[in-house]
Amino acid sequence: MSRSLSFLDKSFWLTESDANPKHVACLQLLEMPEDADSSQYVQALYEEVKGFSRATPPFNCRVKTFLGYPLGLQPVKSMNMDYHIQIHKVEDATCRDSLDEFVARLHESRLDPDKPLWQYHFIYDTTHRQYAIYARVHHMYGDGSTLVRWFQAGYLSTPDNDKFIPVWAVKRLRHRSPKPRKIKRFWQSLVGALRIAFDLSVIFLRLFLKICRINPHYMPIPFSGTKTVLTGQVKPGRAVATTDLDFERVKALGKRTRATANEILLCAFDIGVHRLLQDHGHVFKKALCTNMPINLRKPGEKTTGNKIAIVPVTLAHGEQDPYLRLRQIIINHRIVKYAAQHASPGAFSAYTIVIQSFALVFEWLRLSNLVKPIANVLVSNVPGPREYRHLKDSKLLACYPISTMTPGGGVNITLMTYAGKANIGMVCCNKNIKSLEPLAKYFEEAFDMLEASVDKPGLNIDDIGEHVERVPVSIVSD
Repeated sequence: MSRSLSFLDKSFWLTESDANPKHVACLQLLEMPEDADSSQYVQALYEEVKGFSRATPPFNCRVKTFLGYPLGLQPVKSMNMDYHIQIHKVEDATCRDSLDEFVARLHESRLDPDKPLWQYHFIYDTTHRQYAIYARVHHMYGDGSTLVRWFQAGYLSTPDNDKFIPVWAVKRLRHRSPKPRKIKRFWQSLVGALRIAFDLSVIFLRLFLKICRINPHYMPIPFSGTKTVLTGQVKPGRAVATTDLDFERVKALGKRTRATANEILLCAFDIGVHRLLQDHGHVFKKALCTNMPINLRKPGEKTTGNKIAIVPVTLAHGEQDPYLRLRQIIINHRIVKYAAQHASPGAFSAYTIVIQSFALVFEWLRLSNLVKPIANVLVSNVPGPREYRHLKDSKLLACYPISTMTPGGGVNITLMTYAGKANIGMVCCNKNIKSLEPLAKYFEEAFDMLEASVDKPGLNIDDIGEHVERVPVSIVSD
């Protein structure tokens, strides 16, 4: 019997193309034990994990379709482990720039739609104790919260060769809540649909009033982003960069500035993206926008699949003081957060589907270069394990999430908190920008400057290409 899929799950299958695959991935850096033979260890581990050919749902399921439309997930009779588990020998597995380039080439290809939609790639050399795993899975299997929960179950808190079970073979209990009677389910569905329809109409009404400049304090208007070399029609080819940040510093700065960790990171990413785009000759007359995924699950809820909404947030403009830019982002972020809190989760999920559907139509018709993007950046934050984890007897040093591309392009930035660090993965289409390594450097410098600006009010950012047509009024001035 096939597992059912929500419409949001199905949308990742329906909108996939060779130019824009819909898988998400992570780059894991691991360290083999001290007594291991670096020339043989990874090859032996690769052969061992290939032996776990009895996968559990959804890792043993292919997509069942009718005329191309996905109906559900259906178990396969046997697994082709040579496809799902692969190994690559490289010159230096410790060189981050080379590793990012190698992963970008793996990330740009599409998963085989006739097989279960996941792969594990071992990447190693024969001289270093550090090696890497690039793991990817189709987005229709689950969102970031779901995938991280599965990831945690497949890694151990202490080194152990006997209890080792790879992620795809871990048995997961299915939580079944008692279903109400059919009549009660019908009325619950009807009331829920009416609530969603009402809240969704309110959302679009307020957006219309914002267009008319009657209600300016609301979410950004869809498709009002700024065209840049990062946006437009998504084409084959990817650029990937990874970096780290001490998450304790982020939390400490958030406490000092009364900001959330997301707001701190948004400010640093905003400055970094401005600097990257200025390198390519961009000037800006208005703020950039970001898309932010919101987890719609209730606390403690462990449902699988995708249960998210993606909402736009206006970033900063017109201030060279990093702290004042942060205050702008705080205000803009909380306007959107307030709107989300006063509508049903289903309404914001429906809003996401409606807006993204228009973006997908533009992408199918190859019109993304002609219309403005929904946003310039997508930033998401996924909480991971607080302590170090282990794959068999190897220590997991870092885990960098690498996401898919949204219709209309931009740069997709995802971070996962792991063992006190923020492991950050960035990906974009490489049609105009061949490397995101400068963005990783600019982000680190922007965070350092934002941190220092709290105690040094005179600290300003260099010109980042912003043009202001009128005299700005600071949101924190008297």
